[in-house]
Amino acid sequence: MINLFYMEGLPVAVMGLGKSGLATAEALTQSGADVWVWDDNESSRAAALDKGYKVVDLTTADLTELTTIVWSPGIPHTHPKPHPVALRARAANIELVCDIELLARSERDSAYIGITGTNGKSTTTTLIGHVMEAAGRRIAVGGNLGTPALTFPSVGAGGSYVLEMSSYQLELTYSITFDVAVLLNITPDHLARHGGMDGYVAAKKLVFHRQTKPRTAVIGVDDPTCRAIWEELKAKGDQVIWPVSALGPVPGGVYAADGWLVDDTFGAAERVAELAAFPALLGTHNWQNAAAAFAACKAAGVPTPAIVAAMTTFPGLAHRQQLVRTIDGVRFVNDSKATNADATEKALATFDPIYWILGGQAKETGLDGLEAYAPRVRHAFLIGEASDRFAVWLEANKVPHTRCGTLDVAVNAAAELALAKALPGACVLLSPACASWDQFANFEKRGEAFADAVNRLEGNAVPGDRA
Repeated sequence: MINLFYMEGLPVAVMGLGKSGLATAEALTQSGADVWVWDDNESSRAAALDKGYKVVDLTTADLTELTTIVWSPGIPHTHPKPHPVALRARAANIELVCDIELLARSERDSAYIGITGTNGKSTTTTLIGHVMEAAGRRIAVGGNLGTPALTFPSVGAGGSYVLEMSSYQLELTYSITFDVAVLLNITPDHLARHGGMDGYVAAKKLVFHRQTKPRTAVIGVDDPTCRAIWEELKAKGDQVIWPVSALGPVPGGVYAADGWLVDDTFGAAERVAELAAFPALLGTHNWQNAAAAFAACKAAGVPTPAIVAAMTTFPGLAHRQQLVRTIDGVRFVNDSKATNADATEKALATFDPIYWILGGQAKETGLDGLEAYAPRVRHAFLIGEASDRFAVWLEANKVPHTRCGTLDVAVNAAAELALAKALPGACVLLSPACASWDQFANFEKRGEAFADAVNRLEGNAVPGDRA
């Protein structure tokens, strides 16, 4: 746990008692601070009391003793409507920071690699961590990814923190200048929280704040917003700038072209690896992740052969196009994290032919936008509440389908058909395009159930493919 020595003896409040909030309270307590905690949820307050924390109602308490409130990034402090505690804090000139800001104030001698973007942050962050660890670097990986920053060990001078940064966290982190900053892409998201698209873009651009050479900006250029930011950074020339693309050559950067990962950072356009060598990084969206991770690790000083070797062993993230098993040439892929059509589109674009398991608790947009991928689907297997609604879409798009009801029935039916047809490249794909709550506690439990059902199947598995 991080030693917050500079808070010893000081009153500090923690607003929001989720995983990171509780970790912050623990780190502050261990560091000798006078810790006040608050959460709008009564059960969260009760749990904090049970742990021995001082619960103080920040909506009514006298805040004049405080100089800092450690703010949960998920709680609005500006748009669409600031929380009353945020208004009180600002009126009293009390700073609002997130836990990553406290990390930065403690670990001043360490290097920082920050990764942000609308999509792909978690995969890219985990991939960078995997490469750095394989190269023998002293690192800690987390942030928005799930490991609270203040539970990290101290990596000290020569060590690196690899941090997935949400737009919310970037707004509440002031002391970090990232040695390597990665911006993957920007599409409309969280607009209400940022007062519109301009506010969202401004928050994402904070990852490059105060960077000067030799610090490096790695930026995806496959969407118009990020391409404009790239042009803006080039015009200023403050830092080293390496663009990345999944769509083809980009001068002075790292990109995917003709099935290869190409490094042109020094103008050599060197083919460093075949993309097919990275089995956990399938699809165009993952090629961008691979290019960005390669560039970030190279900027951090990892030699190219070490980066490529580590990327070939990257296992991928659980529930994100995760290969569970290959049986008699048929791949079984867990994409349970795909809880909407946009996420499922990436999987449908990656595999062909597909035996598609879908359904659950549908989002408002349903399967809209997936029509172009219908020809890839040899058969669909419906589960959960959305079965009737999705059956209408499948019929309209001429996709044969079976109503299975439950996931275990769907796995068995899909496996039986896929193995009987034995089509080259066939994939049984769980990519539900739905939330899981009608049948499972969360998408993780749904993915685990899929893996369990697949691992019960009989057949000739490829060695090492069983999860």
